[in-house]
Amino acid sequence: MTQVSNSPPVVNHIPAEGENGLFSQSWFPICTAAEVAPGQIIGRSFLDGRVVILRGESGEVQVLSPYCPHLGTDLVTGEVDGDIVRCAFHKWEFDLTGQCVRTAIGDPAPKAARLFRFPTVERFGLIWAFNGTEPTWELPSFPFPDEELSVRARYDVPVMPVDPWVVCANTPDWQHLRAVHRMDFDTDRILTGVRWTEHSMEYDIVGRMEHGSGDEVNFVGSIYGTSLFRLYGTMGKQWFGVLSPFGMPRPGVTQNYFITCFKKSDNPTGNDADFDMAHLRLFEFGKHFTSDDRPILHNIRYRPGTLTKSDRLLARYLNMVRNYPRAHPSSDYIK
Repeated sequence: MTQVSNSPPVVNHIPAEGENGLFSQSWFPICTAAEVAPGQIIGRSFLDGRVVILRGESGEVQVLSPYCPHLGTDLVTGEVDGDIVRCAFHKWEFDLTGQCVRTAIGDPAPKAARLFRFPTVERFGLIWAFNGTEPTWELPSFPFPDEELSVRARYDVPVMPVDPWVVCANTPDWQHLRAVHRMDFDTDRILTGVRWTEHSMEYDIVGRMEHGSGDEVNFVGSIYGTSLFRLYGTMGKQWFGVLSPFGMPRPGVTQNYFITCFKKSDNPTGNDADFDMAHLRLFEFGKHFTSDDRPILHNIRYRPGTLTKSDRLLARYLNMVRNYPRAHPSSDYIK
């Protein structure tokens, strides 16, 4: 595991995404929900290949491998009929499970002719895919039910030339929070209250901005897997929530998304324009933090070496990443 000492730097290797052909078994955002209308199919880069996102005319959405198992036609050139996607080349048809159910010429649909079906969720204005055959954990919630929340989802551009876990590592990196983001808080007190699971870490952030001279903050921050940051708390008297999921269009690249949430009950007039401004202000606040990190993350070669006492939480998180489950069951389908 990562050592905390004053000794010369020791590089403790953390597998890069795609190393040995494997990727973290985590939830990744693929696109915004608004990008796929009923009866539409679109293509996106993911992991070390491509996927298609299909929304049937019923509204159900699914992320699938893109290439027809007949002769390899990209299904993004096909058409959606009900909850079926029809290949443009020989008109083979596939249902939302990825199974071929019909051939145009009348030959029986081969049982072996199927697409890889990613576990898929549509939530918080995004379409998510889990890298695996079955999800090992669920997307996190906020303290309030989804239906009580006003939600906006946006891209944050440009992409960053690092793996998603590198961006996630900023949250347990207290030296970074103090030096770059100018936050002041009692790390010893916080450390005793960190809550861990096999796939997540969470802690209460109580302190002040601008090295102690700025606004007071009282947030709950957490990391899920290797690809998702969650933050919620209060600004003034208003509750807010933020999700920053990190997509991976290819190894070594992170596409940031930014989801802002407020309680609908905090907008009793129902005027969406008022809430639009609140969402925009929260988005700009998040962009401010991201802009602090961009010059660093665009040039870093992330190599845990000599750490100090203040890196205790970071060291534990990096050890979680180092031992995190990795797989690539879609490898033969998406490349």
